[in-house]
Formats: sequence, structure tokens, C-alpha cells
Amino acid sequence: MKLNLVKVVVDYLKSRPGDRFTARQIADWVFATYPEECQAKKDNSQTLDTDADLVQQIVREISSQMPRLQRKQPELKMTEGRPRRFYFSLLSDSAEVAEAESDGVISTDYASQSKLDEQALYPLLSQYLWKEFKVYSKRIDEKRSSNKRGPNGNRWLHPDVVGMEDLGAEWHREVRDCVMQYSDKSTKLWSFEAKLLINRSNVRECFFQAVSNSSWANFGYLVAAEIEGQDTLKELRMLFAAHGIGFIKLDAENPADSQVLIPARERDEIDWDMANRLATENKDFLEYVKLVKQFYQTGEARSSDWDFHEETD
Repeated sequence: MKLNLVKVVVDYLKSRPGDRFTARQIADWVFATYPEECQAKKDNSQTLDTDADLVQQIVREISSQMPRLQRKQPELKMTEGRPRRFYFSLLSDSAEVAEAESDGVISTDYASQSKLDEQALYPLLSQYLWKEFKVYSKRIDEKRSSNKRGPNGNRWLHPDVVGMEDLGAEWHREVRDCVMQYSDKSTKLWSFEAKLLINRSNVRECFFQAVSNSSWANFGYLVAAEIEGQDTLKELRMLFAAHGIGFIKLDAENPADSQVLIPARERDEIDWDMANRLATENKDFLEYVKLVKQFYQTGEARSSDWDFHEETD
């Protein structure tokens, strides 16, 4: 019997709405569920010598056929980043975002059946920033703002996470002391806006929120645990060309596997007027400025002052 891979995959995803699967996970299920059809597929091929070859071929076929299937069936959806995950959902793009934000959670990898809320993104992001870039980071809690400007006076003002990169960590002490006289040249300051899910319905709003609250920093990034759809990533690349905000796909299962899908464009100077606005409105940002000032004065950053640091014996 011939394996109708398209029908099998679509039926499988429909039977598990909302659950996200990699092409490999689906292929393993197909191989286990349809042994006779898979054996016939291998027998009819001149290049598939082993079961492993067959499963890998099924992976390739799933990955190549899903974009075409999506155009015919919008309910079939695909995340971006590595590895891509496929799922079935009757919810519209905007409804998916609303559901994630109202519940405060989003499903991550199906294999672990884990749930993730937005608060959980921040320590994962801090871990990734330190491991990948040696950026010291701090959480900025908007609840610690004065709100003296009224309910919407500080809308899109606060980044979720801020960071400081020590450019001279490996420099000779004399060089560090010299450069400390020119404080803006000894660090790069970073700003991050974190989201659970970005898709076509909220991509522009999320991006311009990051533009608004990251305009003071050398590097500004939008971060998401999930990004759905090729059009969404295409939109982010177009907006980046105009505004320079980068994008990080945060891997909630393994932060070390997170990816910078769009590198931010560096701004040469810190906008200290905007930094002052943030510092006067938010106590967390003021503490961040104090830590940066301390670094400018001493040339040292104490890991224990920041949100993520490696334990030492």
C-alpha cells in the first residue's frame, strides 16, 4: 500500500490541535504507525538503504510540503527558527495571541508538554545573553514605575530586560583604565522586549513597542519564545531595515540553542535623555544606571549584582 504522506500528516496534526511537532517527531510517528507502507516506500526506492534513510527522507518531504499545504489550509501552521514545529489550529492569528496573553502561557515543545508564561522568559533570556554574549542583564519591572503621567503616560516606555556588555573584559589593565576616561567606549548597552508569541496579527505592534522602549540603547532586540509564519519573519526583516531593531528566537527548552535571527543595528551613542526619562520613572532602571555608573568608575562588574551569573566554588 502506498503511503499518502500528506493525508497522514494532516490527519495527525488535526487530531492533536495546538500541539507542536518537529518534522522529525512526525516522521518517527509515521514510521512507527505505518510500518508496511514505509517498508514499501523503501523497497521502491533506489537510494533508501536503511530505516534511518527512510525516516530522514520523510522528514525532508514533510518540511518541503508544509509551506504548500499551508497556502491551501491556513489552519496548518508553522513556527520559525530551528527546529521548525508544525501544528493545527482553528484560531485566527490574533486569537492565538490573545489566548496566550490572557492565559499567560504558551505551549513549548510537545515532547515535554511544558507550559511557559512571560515571566519565565526573563531568566531564560538572561542566561542566554550571558552564555552567548557575556552581557550582564537586569529585569525591568514596569510595576515599579511611578505612573505619575497617567494610565498611558508610560506606554511602551519600559523594556523588559536591559543589559551591559563589557567591551574590555580581556584588555590589559592599563588599557582599561585609559578607556574608562571615555565611558561610552568601554561598554555597549542593550535593551530587550520579550513576547510569548509573535505572528502576523501582532508583529508590527510588538516591533514598534521594541522601537519605542529601546531607542536609548546601543542595541535593541525583540525576543519571542515562538514566531509563527514565514510572512512574520519577512515583516520583521523589512522593519529592521528601517529601524534597526533585531530579533532573537528564544529556545525555552534550551536557552543555549536560542538564535539571533536578525542582528540588531548598532547605534553609536546612548540617548541619555531617554535613559534619564526611564530612570526618573522606574526604580529598576535607576538601579541599572547605578550599576553602569559603578562599572564606569571602577572598571569592574560584580556578577552577583546582575540577574544571571555562574556560580563559583
